[in-house]
Amino acid sequence: MRTRREFIASASAAAIGAAALPAPALARGEVMPASGARVVVVGGGWGGCTAAKYIRLEDPAIEVVLVEPEAAFRSCPISNWAIAGLREMSDLTFGYDALANRRGVKVLRGRAVGVDAAARKVALEEGGFLRYDRLVLSPGVTLRRGDIDGLEDAPADAFPAAWRAGPETESLRAQIAAMRPGGTAAVAIPLSPYRCPPGPYERVSLIADYLRRNNPAAKVVVLDANAKIVSKGALFAEAWAALYDGIVEYRPDSAVVAVDPSTGALHTDFDELRADVANVIPPQEAGRLLFDSGLAPEGRRWAPVDPWDFSSTLAPDVHVIGDSTDGSSVGKVPKSGYVANSMGKVAAAAIVAALNGREAPRPSMANTCYSLVSAEEGISVTAIYDYDDESGKIAPTASGLSPARSRAIKRRNEDWARAIWSDMLA
Repeated sequence: MRTRREFIASASAAAIGAAALPAPALARGEVMPASGARVVVVGGGWGGCTAAKYIRLEDPAIEVVLVEPEAAFRSCPISNWAIAGLREMSDLTFGYDALANRRGVKVLRGRAVGVDAAARKVALEEGGFLRYDRLVLSPGVTLRRGDIDGLEDAPADAFPAAWRAGPETESLRAQIAAMRPGGTAAVAIPLSPYRCPPGPYERVSLIADYLRRNNPAAKVVVLDANAKIVSKGALFAEAWAALYDGIVEYRPDSAVVAVDPSTGALHTDFDELRADVANVIPPQEAGRLLFDSGLAPEGRRWAPVDPWDFSSTLAPDVHVIGDSTDGSSVGKVPKSGYVANSMGKVAAAAIVAALNGREAPRPSMANTCYSLVSAEEGISVTAIYDYDDESGKIAPTASGLSPARSRAIKRRNEDWARAIWSDMLA
């Protein structure tokens, strides 16, 4: 007998699947027909790569197809180091060869554009569709550029977000390096929740550190839509006061609502700032595929899931992991790379169990978040999470914040990055 949740999910999937897949998918027909149990994973980032690898590790009999439009993985964590000239983008870029050759993951370079949950099909932009027994969606976030007047139509290099590692990261780095003596850089931070809560504040720190060493009369103005620094606030504030007095100017409750590409001006509800370099990070929401497939309801920003196995509450056999998940359904976990990695492992274990007729194991997760406050020193926060039976959500059971900035934390950050990249991709 099906549970009430399974019945509701089946009904939802039928409604979602009622919309036809795009015409190119139907015209070209099925791509890569499966010979046995298959899991399709959409998104070759922190969550998707982890899920793909761990499904194969736990049950090599399951075929895994990873769908990703990019030729290589670029790490968003550590990309602030590239902006400050501490690393090259090549240091943060890795191929998918090990997943394919060592783990047997079938990597399909393409873009998923639709999901028919009732028929268990994923449509591809290039035409055709993949069938699946289970589907993992890890599409990351969509930047809501339209929320800021003038941003959507601005030239790509006018207000680079650099919130996905790649060309915009390199563009922002070049702009900072070329800034006139005594110039102003601006960093605009969106209202939480967004991907990587401490990420903008680390970026401010590293830009300030670069300017201190290379352009000491310049400054960084922080336009933060939030009332205060949302992650590791006291540690960032202490570092800015000690290291960047006169360089970092922090303005809370200062959401950027409009930009003017012709002048470079940033407008808040109260003020206007003209900056030589403007890093504008827009508000964010779940990946577009989730809205287009009916798995993230219009009017909400994120996709609701069951935190026990990260299955969609709107469709059976579909798991949503990573930054696109709705915190109100998951619980108090940040949108971070490490959390996406943990979600990938939880989903993988649940999927392998389901395809083998077993109950999903109890979920547990971890998160460690490092941030550099200068080229030499870092700060960190760590948390352990478990499923809370009373609330039915993921909840922290232990956490710890570094007492002060230190060189040792930077070294641990480097070790952590190498280890987790290997965990996902090797």
